Amino acid sequence: MLVSDFDFHLPEELIAQEPLADRAASRMLVLNRATGAFTDDQFRNFPAHLRSRDILVLNNSRVFPARLFGRRSGQRAQRVSPRNPTSREFLKGRIEVLLTRPLGNHEWEALVRPGRKLGVGEKLTFGEDETRSALLEAEIIGRGEYGERLLRFRPQPNFFERLERVGHVPLPPYISREDRSRDRDRYQTIFARDRGSAAAPTAGLHFTPEILEEIRDRNVEIVQVTLHVGLGTFQPLREEVVEKNALHVENYEISEATADSLNRAHLDRRRIVAVGTTVVRTLEHCAQQGGGKIVAGKGETKIFIYPGFEFPMVNAMLTNFHLPRSSLLMLVSAFAGRETVLRAYAHAIEKRYRFFSYGDCMMLE
Repeated sequence: MLVSDFDFHLPEELIAQEPLADRAASRMLVLNRATGAFTDDQFRNFPAHLRSRDILVLNNSRVFPARLFGRRSGQRAQRVSPRNPTSREFLKGRIEVLLTRPLGNHEWEALVRPGRKLGVGEKLTFGEDETRSALLEAEIIGRGEYGERLLRFRPQPNFFERLERVGHVPLPPYISREDRSRDRDRYQTIFARDRGSAAAPTAGLHFTPEILEEIRDRNVEIVQVTLHVGLGTFQPLREEVVEKNALHVENYEISEATADSLNRAHLDRRRIVAVGTTVVRTLEHCAQQGGGKIVAGKGETKIFIYPGFEFPMVNAMLTNFHLPRSSLLMLVSAFAGRETVLRAYAHAIEKRYRFFSYGDCMMLE
């Protein structure tokens, strides 16, 4: 199987650059996996696609301001644009860092730019306080197989408070604008709780308190898991043969109460409806590790799901539209069939659906 088998042409103007004012106003393409038929709908009608006694699973990971702009230690930024002296785009010598996963002991996995110029031993600073002292300081102490860096931050009090001051919302690279203050709320699900994601679990962005209440009124149980979205979201697949690729590690957590609810639902043959590919990966990884049962606890997963994978746990899925040639498109294709999914994507393009993080969604049932 080849990565190119999952390619498609997407007109650039269909990549959503801004969120809708009303989260629930997104369009929703509904795909019946048994028949391959699909229909156009609105996410506002999502509760009507659920059945009494279904169990809906949300990812409560919270996005943190993981994107940092800084400089080499001892270097002052030089502005080179007289037309727009405040724009970060015109900072000479600017360093960009995307924190993707905490490793403990003040160490983080990260992507850095310009990567070729930043080697092990380089020291970086980010932001300044009222005394012009750096808000955050870090040293590059290692590099990974695919160009990622290992950073160790100097221990400072209130690290995450400092990060909130100096960090930026980690909007994906296909959103061709700088982040704005409203992205801090809008690029976050309303049920986000546990800080740790470098990208939003975007299928959850459509939900409102009213939608969740309507779902509960339909006798649908709602539970939450945590999977912190990390480097796998940003790194492309490097090998053309699908099976030769591997995904990066991401951290997850499942509570005892959620594990018990999911295992009861599975035994009772109730539908388990996953909101997002992050939930699918978490549940299917845990089912593999637990011999078909969900075991509570914390762990790491790098499960790579592509066509041929059997889904013992998840029965239906809500997801956004994904990038061509991506592991997430492969996961959706494994769930509903590659040809069926690509036909549905072609329909979505023809009907001018909005794609990717701030875009519309798809229900696979």
